[in-house]
Parts: sequence; structure tokens; C-alpha cells
Amino acid sequence: MEVPLDTFLRSTDIIDWQHPAIQSVAVQLTSDTTLETAKRCYEWVRDEIYHSSDHHKNPVTCRASDVLHARTGFCYAKSHLLAALLRANDIPAGLCYQRVRQDNGTYCLHGLNAVYLPDFGWYRIDARGNKPSVNAQFTPPVEQLAFMLDAKLGEIDLPDLYADPLPVVVTALTTYTTIEELSAHLPDFDPTRVGF
Repeated sequence: MEVPLDTFLRSTDIIDWQHPAIQSVAVQLTSDTTLETAKRCYEWVRDEIYHSSDHHKNPVTCRASDVLHARTGFCYAKSHLLAALLRANDIPAGLCYQRVRQDNGTYCLHGLNAVYLPDFGWYRIDARGNKPSVNAQFTPPVEQLAFMLDAKLGEIDLPDLYADPLPVVVTALTTYTTIEELSAHLPDFDPTRVGF
């Protein structure tokens, strides 16, 4: 069953796009076309909000308005802010996840977004922040995400598009207060279980 597009426009406790600070930035990023507005929102979050781990910045953030205020967040938090800015501009935006293998052999979720573009449909974008090993771009209809997954390592794209963050992500972001704590407890799920 397909989820109505307006589900991906609503304001929630986490994707709180009606917050005045988010409204203010969203207006500044508005352009003449949906495509250009989406690109501006994406690039702004990718480039202007620091990835907490890359830049060693606290606090751990979750709610979109808190990410904006602190100007930092893990990939999940940055995806919450991007969804909020897009929705504030009346552009449907959802949350996506990948399960990636870390250097220590454990797995964690990686958070990114999908935006609904009239000429292309749902298009995935990844605003985690670029660095020498990451070059994510906004180039519809071609996806250029932060990570190339390796199925042989057990890395997967979660197939669903979510209007709200996964509970396991919200729990992690609201339980741990420092990047060191969260980095040791990044959210994951058991792929053999349903309802993570």
C-alpha cells in the first residue's frame, strides 16, 4: 500500500519544520523551482551543519530544530533537519536507512533522505557531509550517496521510506549525550527480526 505524499509533509516532534528558526532558514533557501529549492536545502545541510563525528562536536542532537541550533549532528540528525527544511518548503521528504559495516567489523545504520521531485519521483540524497572519502552530490536522476554498499560484507539498503525516524535511531540520539557515547552505541537492527 502506497503512503500518501502528504504524509511526508507533516510536522512532527522530531521533524519540527514549523519551528520559527527552521522556517527562517527554509525561506532563505527557497528558489523559483522545486528542483533548485531541494538542491539548496540539501547542500546547505550537507555543507553548513557539521557531522558530529567528523568534526568532534557535541552535543548529540535529534530534533531538527536542535540540530539547527547546535549546527551539528550525526547523519541521522542531519537527515531530520533536511527533511524539515524540505517540508517547510512544501516538498515531500522522507527518511531512508542503510546498514553499513564499520571498520571494527560491527554494523550500524546510516541515515539519509529521499525527496519527491516532480520530474523524477522519489530521489535519495545523503547530506552526512563530504570529506576526502565521501563525495555525495545532488545530481538527479543519478544518485550519488555517501557510501557504496558491499553486499558481500552484509551491507544493505533498507527498502522502506519512512515519514518518521526509526524508534531505534531516536532512542540512541536521545539516550547518549556525547559523541563518544553514541559512537560506541550506534543504532543497528537485527536483519532477521521484524519490527526493529
